[in-house]
Amino acid sequence: MKATLRHGVQALLVLLAVLAPLSVQAERKLLDQVVAIVDEDVILQTELEARISTITSRLSAQGTALPPRQILEERVLDQLITESIQMQMADRAGMRISDNELNETMANIADRNGMSLAQFENQLAAEGVSYNQAREQIRREMLTSRVQQRQVGNRVRVTDREVENYLESLEARGGNNAQYRLAYIFVSVDDPSDEAEVDAAREKAQRLRNEIASGRDFREVAVAESDASNALEGGDMGWRAEGQLPSLVAPVVPELPVGQPSEVLENNSGFHLVMVMDKRGGEQQQLIRQHRVRHILVRPSEATTDSQAETMIRDLYQQLQNGASFSALAKEYSDDPVSGSDGGNLGWVSPGQMVPAFEQAMLNADIGEFQGPFRSQFGWHILQVQERRQKDISGDVRDAEARQAIYRRKFETELQNWLQEIRDEAFIEFKGEYAKDEPAEQEPVSR
Repeated sequence: MKATLRHGVQALLVLLAVLAPLSVQAERKLLDQVVAIVDEDVILQTELEARISTITSRLSAQGTALPPRQILEERVLDQLITESIQMQMADRAGMRISDNELNETMANIADRNGMSLAQFENQLAAEGVSYNQAREQIRREMLTSRVQQRQVGNRVRVTDREVENYLESLEARGGNNAQYRLAYIFVSVDDPSDEAEVDAAREKAQRLRNEIASGRDFREVAVAESDASNALEGGDMGWRAEGQLPSLVAPVVPELPVGQPSEVLENNSGFHLVMVMDKRGGEQQQLIRQHRVRHILVRPSEATTDSQAETMIRDLYQQLQNGASFSALAKEYSDDPVSGSDGGNLGWVSPGQMVPAFEQAMLNADIGEFQGPFRSQFGWHILQVQERRQKDISGDVRDAEARQAIYRRKFETELQNWLQEIRDEAFIEFKGEYAKDEPAEQEPVSR
């Protein structure tokens, strides 16, 4: 009997030893809960907490006061839902960010902040964010940006007439090269035909404007109250040249003192506030050194070895030295069909337009001198710089900036519309304490 009892106790201890880790695992699973189901994905409590921690650290580092915890949770969860929809779209489209591309992006971010990668990692740690967490977030941002460019960019078209009208309008306003760092708050209106909703949104926007004018921090208000997609960045829009200002605020910003909120601005989508956080001037002229150049190219091929190509180009060089016509030799022997048919003429060449080997030879050449032979990735060259000039490209740059500004305006409008569309089309179910009109329940998960 005692032997039987002893064996039974031993068996029970063995069973408990097996079950104990399972119990601990079950308890650990219960520590992580589903807070939302988004189509084929779920958002976990740990993901929500991690993102809140990252945003809180960043806002604190900026000196921006935090909104109440509940509001911050709602806004961050909303951001994660929109992000999840886009990440699933990227996955279905087979989009990937390679490790090399991600490493290069991280290095560029560190460099733009005047830090080495090691210093950048230490700075992140000081803000409570691990380097791996930052890498993952940057990867997600790169993917969502690609999805947006593919889906929204296709909707945007900019015509030459729009560029002309834009520049005429800018000139009429006395446009210059001033740049503004802007922050932005948006109070949305879902149904512009609902007068009660419009009045409530207008009153809210005016209240926020009054609070900011009375000393409340603009960025804090943006985090807590703005419906814009950049709300959790304190409404920061970055630096914008005057020609790149969104059309709604373009008439207002140049006259707006730094640190003062605009009056409430209205359009069909809702009500807007903008503040100039900083302002800086710009150069009135943009001069570059251009070279009028022509060349002869002999390209190695299946029929011509590199050695044979070099021998041929050296023979052509000697003919030029003996007085042969550059134009005639280019037409007869150059393997660049476009310039060859025009006697080797490349026209006016700007910095950065040619491959490095060609550009270096061009810069080293005296006017009228035959420079070469030298090799580039395309083959063997002889070039001649016929003339140099200083070119004011302000007009070209202005046209390009105008086209980009119009594109960005249209893109931002279309992006907001598209984000709302994909939210409306997605299956979203809130769980636990985040459930809207459902009894609170926790759903243990294991990922």
